[in-house]
Amino acid sequence: MYGVEPGDVFLADCPARLAVEVIADKWSVVVLWGLNDHARRHTELVELIGGISKKVLTQTLRRLQANGLVTRTDHGGVPPRVEYDLTDLGRTLMGPIRLLTEWAEENGEAVLAAQEAG
Repeated sequence: MYGVEPGDVFLADCPARLAVEVIADKWSVVVLWGLNDHARRHTELVELIGGISKKVLTQTLRRLQANGLVTRTDHGGVPPRVEYDLTDLGRTLMGPIRLLTEWAEENGEAVLAAQEAG
């Protein structure tokens, strides 16, 4: 069995825990994955990500930007043209997100079955 040691990722004062909390948000991983291929505008992300409201997307993008995972580029003009893209740090998450996505695809049915049984 594994114990919890000082500095462990699950302890409140650990920077790793804070990093996990940023990406553990309901929408963070989905938004990050939506930016995987290239920069996108807000409206593109709303269309790409089913079920997210404009307000929640804005909040999620701001949080990801504040934590150094996403950049916001304002190209100016009328109407304003703003794009969001991954930072180098944000790009380091694409491998782990890909693995998580594969796990979800392989185990999604089992999770649904457990929910229905429980």
